[in-house]
Amino acid sequence: MAKEQKKEMSEKEVKEKCLCTSCPSYVDCKERGFCRSSSSKSKCIKKEQGCLCPACPVEQAMGYTRVFYCTRGNDIEQSNKK
Repeated sequence: MAKEQKKEMSEKEVKEKCLCTSCPSYVDCKERGFCRSSSSKSKCIKKEQGCLCPACPVEQAMGYTRVFYCTRGNDIEQSNKK
């Protein structure tokens, strides 16, 4: 059974818990929190070099189930691609 999606975290909560800046794929252009439904994929990150999404406290708290949000889009965008 898929994890239940919870109420969206605030931008402040995401910034406090987000692992994006530690990710091997991350390119520093002041973007992060790609998994949030109000976010989309990065305008800077083009190459997938590893992914910390499954270990991210934001992803776990929100009940998201995808990876590489920075290059593939948020959980909703990825769900719609079939």
